[in-house]
Amino acid sequence: MKYGIVGSSGRMGRELIEVFGPENCVATISLEDETILDSPEVIVDFSRPEALKRTLEVCREYRSALVLGTTALTEDHMVQVKELAQSVAVVQGYNFSVGIGVLRMILRQYAPALSEWDVEISETHHIHKVDAPSGTAITLKKEVGRDCPTHSLRMGGVPGDHSVSFANEGEVLTLTHRAISRKVFAMGALQAARFAIGQQPGLYDFEEVVSCALKR
Repeated sequence: MKYGIVGSSGRMGRELIEVFGPENCVATISLEDETILDSPEVIVDFSRPEALKRTLEVCREYRSALVLGTTALTEDHMVQVKELAQSVAVVQGYNFSVGIGVLRMILRQYAPALSEWDVEISETHHIHKVDAPSGTAITLKKEVGRDCPTHSLRMGGVPGDHSVSFANEGEVLTLTHRAISRKVFAMGALQAARFAIGQQPGLYDFEEVVSCALKR
């Protein structure tokens, strides 16, 4: 699989190249510089919103599928992503861990049974994460299906912790996902890239990748 990385010099970019295999990296793209040695089958972008414009241009030029893990995207950004998805497969998500995908499924199925319970969401990330609450926390809130307090901490080098707690006067139920390292997100991105290459044009959620993996 020939691939390109946006933001290859960043922490996540380096992790992606290690997991995907440096020998198959045919394009590195950043706001400052880029090298494209061959036509990439897929572009992987976990960088910053300001890099998205160039990412979309490259995908259009080479008809590359896109795995997009960039957070803090605006509505205008998403309009542009949906336009690209008319011509290539795009897998977009705010968290590329399989565990979060499963947590979303659990919440969607069982949160309605706890509609009379109190519920709160908490998330912790490293100090360099810009958006708060995280895109993952916002997604989990949607799966809960009702408004609830969300608490965000930015501390040290935490890759990502998310908890959803339900409580009544007699008991507490807490569902927690903890990412031990960034490698888990890179592994998820690899799954998403393999998925995207075989799909028709369209916008896919990473949870669809997880669902396919669970059905095997």
